[in-house]
Amino acid sequence: MSTAPVKYKITGMHCASCASIIERTLKKIEGVSSASVNFGTETLAVDYDSAKLAINDLAKTLKPMGYELIIPPKATDPHAHHPDMAAPEEHKLAEINDLRGKVRAVIPLVAISAFIMGWDILAEFMLVPAQNEVLKEFFHHLLPIMATYTLFVVGLPYLRGLWLFMRRGAAGMDTLIGFGTSVAFLYSFALSAFEESLKSYIDTHHTYYDVTIVVIGFITLGKYLEAKARLRTGDAIRHLLSLSAKTALVIKDGKEIEVPVNQVQVGDMLIIKPGAKIPVDGEVVSGSSYVDESMVTGEPMPVVKAIGDTVVGGTLNTSGSLTFKATKVGAGTLLASIIRMVEQAQGSKAPIQALADRISAIFVPAVLVIAVLALIGWLVLGIPVYGVSQALTYGLSSFVGVLVIACPCALGLATPTAIIVGVGKGAQNGILVKDAATLEKLAHVDTIVLDKTGTLTRGKPELARLQTFDGVNEPEALALLAALESQSEHPIAHAILAGATVKGIAPAALASFDSIKGKGIKGVIAGQVYHAGSPRLMADLGVTLDETLLKAETAKGNTPVFLARGSKLLAAAWVADTVKPEAAAAITALKAKGLRVVMLTGDSLGTAQHIAAQVGIEEIEAEVLPQDKLETIKKLQAAGRKVAMAGDGVNDAPALAQADVGIAMGSGTDVAIDTAGITLLHGDISKLIKAVTLSHQTMTGIKQNLFWAFIFNLVGIPLAAGAFYPVFGWLLSPVFAGLAMAFSSVAVVSNSLRLKLKAL
Repeated sequence: MSTAPVKYKITGMHCASCASIIERTLKKIEGVSSASVNFGTETLAVDYDSAKLAINDLAKTLKPMGYELIIPPKATDPHAHHPDMAAPEEHKLAEINDLRGKVRAVIPLVAISAFIMGWDILAEFMLVPAQNEVLKEFFHHLLPIMATYTLFVVGLPYLRGLWLFMRRGAAGMDTLIGFGTSVAFLYSFALSAFEESLKSYIDTHHTYYDVTIVVIGFITLGKYLEAKARLRTGDAIRHLLSLSAKTALVIKDGKEIEVPVNQVQVGDMLIIKPGAKIPVDGEVVSGSSYVDESMVTGEPMPVVKAIGDTVVGGTLNTSGSLTFKATKVGAGTLLASIIRMVEQAQGSKAPIQALADRISAIFVPAVLVIAVLALIGWLVLGIPVYGVSQALTYGLSSFVGVLVIACPCALGLATPTAIIVGVGKGAQNGILVKDAATLEKLAHVDTIVLDKTGTLTRGKPELARLQTFDGVNEPEALALLAALESQSEHPIAHAILAGATVKGIAPAALASFDSIKGKGIKGVIAGQVYHAGSPRLMADLGVTLDETLLKAETAKGNTPVFLARGSKLLAAAWVADTVKPEAAAAITALKAKGLRVVMLTGDSLGTAQHIAAQVGIEEIEAEVLPQDKLETIKKLQAAGRKVAMAGDGVNDAPALAQADVGIAMGSGTDVAIDTAGITLLHGDISKLIKAVTLSHQTMTGIKQNLFWAFIFNLVGIPLAAGAFYPVFGWLLSPVFAGLAMAFSSVAVVSNSLRLKLKAL
């Protein structure tokens, strides 16, 4: 048995009921354990026993039903960027081109039919002269020819659906359209063929050729517009695909050689020149430059890259030249991971879609029954009131109208189109959503639990403040400290050196250096002996410290590094894990949405309180172990809260897994994609509020789509059946039913596309 469902592209579907037919058909095959079809993304996820059958067997089963399973060629290149990347857009474009050709052929016929219908209607009200006998006879012979072409050429997919229903009992949208238009055509053909025999019983002049032409024409136009709109819902994937570089400059034997990007190996040295795309993930070994990482972070400002920094494939080098070592290539790159994640999320189903799927599965058979009952009702109840001719006319109109207006296309498109757009929009803003269910759950979250380190803070020590004493100025003190710390590998030493670099201060010249284990360092600068280190080292040197200040600063989580010459204190550097600049605004925005915000940290209470005060969090739980974080999440859930937990995805893993929604703070290439439902690229906490906003926007779009799809069918079916005719005189023409059904699908897709325009 395959270890996980395998995804394939599938073409030929016209509505949600098509997806349901495919699922039911495949599940009946021995060896298939599960099959799930997503109509919005046109994908099949199937889990089957490869020992019992091959994927080609499934393709052969679907082929006679009008569906084609796209089986990609096996990837022979182990460095291929992403086997799923080359999504078969050519099939979608071919479908659009086919529909465009049919629309161009049928619209003139629709215009002629509408002209004839309009003339007849206006003539009844004496607004225009009635057609003379020659013209009437001409149209009487022209309409059957146009209807024959429309039904058997343009409407062939619908006839195929009707044939499939008669052979296999599988009913879909094509069944309804094929059934309705075929009945209208055959009834009209019978009147034309046996006009002399039937004219004494019914009105043989009232045919439905125009209904066949106009309904198929409108629905084909609607399918064409819908297909074009649905193509736009995949813009995010196409945008991500366009980011990947096609070639790379590799250094081999001291020479720069341009090679296809899929030939780059891990460990290769690459050169990136100004204006070039970075082809693969790597680590800078020489040079410095500003790199536009907006595709990863969603932020427009380029970031500086120097020796030791990581670069991401697909990002753009804007200024200087860089040499870097390839660390991840092909499917292992961040860009490939993002594309895979977006594809998986767009192809997944949200729980809210289950309702639409269940309804779609029983909807088509129910509509067939309603249509037949409407026809029988008109014949049984209508003949005594309106006579045979009028009752039969109304009955057939209702029968065709119900079949046409009830097609569940809009219902099937309601959820997946919104999910596709929402997930794609998130990816373009540095928010990676693992699946549709996560996006739906996030919309219902009322409590956000935040880890401190790496989530609210930068996650690494930085020089927060420098105090100087005894007349020493700050640049002088920082140059001395940087000189001493330049020989240390301690993270605090790196923080001081980075602080000096930011301020543009070069380390002083260090003559000699000695490490004092566990306490600090000693060095000779310009003939003077200096010490830098902890309070214990200062005590050994006889340096007097301000104990009140020391207690206050350490309570905030600040670590001191004192600089002394002999027994004289020159400076105090306070190193701390500083708050992210966007954290306070993000917390304020979360609270403004009515969310409860809780900080959960293993750090000391004093440090936690200091950080919480800076960002505006009142609820704090400090000094907790990973298992305690898990218990805290459980307690909140037991109290009825819907909880989202944001952490670094490593020591917070148990809590992330327990939370209703786990949110990983991804940083650079260390994205914790597999540890949480949502990943915020670059560890930017301001994206958390954007993720919440995105979830609300997407769910609102889905609910709007489902509401209008349901209302459309709830009102449209009884109207088309003639339920309102006895009271209000309302009877929906099959022509308008076809127009309404076609554009309901377009309206749903267009509403989903509106998500792209909304600000996060």
